[in-house]
Amino acid sequence: MSKFSEYSTTCRFIHMERTDGILQMRLHTDGGPLQWNLDAQVEFVRAFTDVANDRENRIVILTGTGHEFSGPRLEPDAPFFHGAKLTPAGVHEVFVNARKMVNAVLSIEVPMIAAVNGPAKRHADLALMCDIVLAADDVTFEDTAHFHNGGIVPGDGINVIYTLLMGLNRARYLMLTGQVLNAQEAKDIGLVAELMPREKLLPRAWELARQLAKKNDMLLRYTRAVLTHPLRKQLEEGLQYFLAMEALSTLDKSQSP
Repeated sequence: MSKFSEYSTTCRFIHMERTDGILQMRLHTDGGPLQWNLDAQVEFVRAFTDVANDRENRIVILTGTGHEFSGPRLEPDAPFFHGAKLTPAGVHEVFVNARKMVNAVLSIEVPMIAAVNGPAKRHADLALMCDIVLAADDVTFEDTAHFHNGGIVPGDGINVIYTLLMGLNRARYLMLTGQVLNAQEAKDIGLVAELMPREKLLPRAWELARQLAKKNDMLLRYTRAVLTHPLRKQLEEGLQYFLAMEALSTLDKSQSP
């Protein structure tokens, strides 16, 4: 079993604190909003796996830092891999880690609460895989990393998550056009359960976490398993195929003039 005292202090991109079995994971880059990069992706695989393997974690709160949940916005034709080798082996490594990251989040067997503190420009799936999603009232959701901006297939799980939560046609529109959902749209569609001013977000997340923590451990774990089953089933069925399409489009893009 993982020990909190060991894994909680080894992360560059996640600050962890735990009280009464409630673990708060705050994503960041050098103390500011998370700026997505491949080192963070690798670290997240290990961190979420350690959290899942620690039976003293009874509830998990996932949030960001400052005014933004995750960024940066990937502008059209910007380098996607930021230094990774655009070879079959290099691309394979990136997408293996993408699969591991999704599975590591879903391997957490206790309820997860997302407190989305600002725009989720990259990998909104980290928040949307949580069981309860709270958000600041100026939050936005989008997919800047794939088809519209990044020029590659949206195949690392975000396609499944948006489709399950939004419905097929609305999800396809968002991924093909680069649509930016504002806070009220996200709530109306069902991506978000509650909206509130940013200063009230974490207190509300902790209030809900303490409420859930009154339940016994096995009830918490079995309920998380049941509630995430549709998502896990869809990802297990297609994720390898989706990632293969994303990898092929990445290699094709790297060969384009």
